[in-house]
Amino acid sequence: MPHHWLTKRLNALELYTIDVIYGRRSDAAAAVYGAFLQALSWLFSGAVQARLWLYRHRIFHDQPLGCLVVVVGNLTVGGTGKTPVVEKFARALHERGRKVAILSRGYKSKAPPIWQRWWNDLTYAAEPPPRIVSDGENVLLNSEEAGDEPYMLARNLPGVIVLVDKNRVKAGAYAIKKFGCDTLILDDGFQYLPLKGQLNLLLVDKTNPFGNGHLLPRGVLREPIKHLRRASYVFLTKSNGQRDHDLEALIARHNPDADIIECAHRPQYLQRLGVPRGSTEERVPLTFLKGRRVLAFSGIATPESFEKFLRDLGALIVARERYLDHYRFAEEDFDELMAQAKREGAECLVTTEKDAVRIPEGRTWSLPIYYLRLEIELISGAADFNEAVSRICFPQNGVRAMKE
Repeated sequence: MPHHWLTKRLNALELYTIDVIYGRRSDAAAAVYGAFLQALSWLFSGAVQARLWLYRHRIFHDQPLGCLVVVVGNLTVGGTGKTPVVEKFARALHERGRKVAILSRGYKSKAPPIWQRWWNDLTYAAEPPPRIVSDGENVLLNSEEAGDEPYMLARNLPGVIVLVDKNRVKAGAYAIKKFGCDTLILDDGFQYLPLKGQLNLLLVDKTNPFGNGHLLPRGVLREPIKHLRRASYVFLTKSNGQRDHDLEALIARHNPDADIIECAHRPQYLQRLGVPRGSTEERVPLTFLKGRRVLAFSGIATPESFEKFLRDLGALIVARERYLDHYRFAEEDFDELMAQAKREGAECLVTTEKDAVRIPEGRTWSLPIYYLRLEIELISGAADFNEAVSRICFPQNGVRAMKE
């Protein structure tokens, strides 16, 4: 219980910080806190640009691995819908005959015990191999050990290798040697400079491209907007189909050569938790939500988009609970959610696929719980996407090099 209490307090502090970043707080304390975050942001900006300068001038060296490396990432923290794009790209490459490995750092995955790391340092033992989430045939780790996104990718991509390690040069070399991979996809790798990519796919959330324009921790940018210039392709995610000429002009100003591909996340179906696989109740159509009273809960960077999907599908959201991105649910949370759902007269609970991987499979529920399955649909620039896949599959046609 004390641990749960501490987690709740830290959750509240981080949510307050997010409110300050997005200008949702206007009191004196928020102004002071915002000024403090701005000072840290200037320091962070200097460090980011110095690091890039060191790599650009070859003082720090990247390490080629002798195979094709595709980088998928963003300029901001969270919320661009990166995982479905990685999934779509990996599936397209696999279907065209490439031996694909996805390399992830395993954000918020369970790290090896600290004593083990100290022992390796003291005994000069060799670094352990990367964690194998999927060997292409079987999913070998759970979401806690692998991280949410790597586990989701492994579960949804049979035939694709998924590895987790902070050292993705080591993970890439392992994928080539152990599995014979000829294509590496660097998940969330735009800021990972030690491994150079031939294609750099940059994702930009069209509904909130760059937050408030500030770098961390005052804003959500990991590096300045001008670093759009390093992209080979720009994916505008969460598009509503209408062109944003101002955003396109901003991208063209910093990177006139980048092809722009617009895509949207489309709901596909609802998957029920806690029922046997293959059950007729396991997967239900989206029409199930129309007019139904729902408690929505999520621990993602942009819960607003998830909740909008539910409303657009006709759900009546009678209650909602928002947790921090990658929040690890405790039993107390499930008890509270069920109690709240019953108080509000909810007929079911709905969450995201990323949150569902952190919910115990064997648990029984007094109300049905579903997750909403989303997939990427290309709206414009589909020819550019196919061209990018073809260039990777048939390198004799040439590959557009990643910009410095």
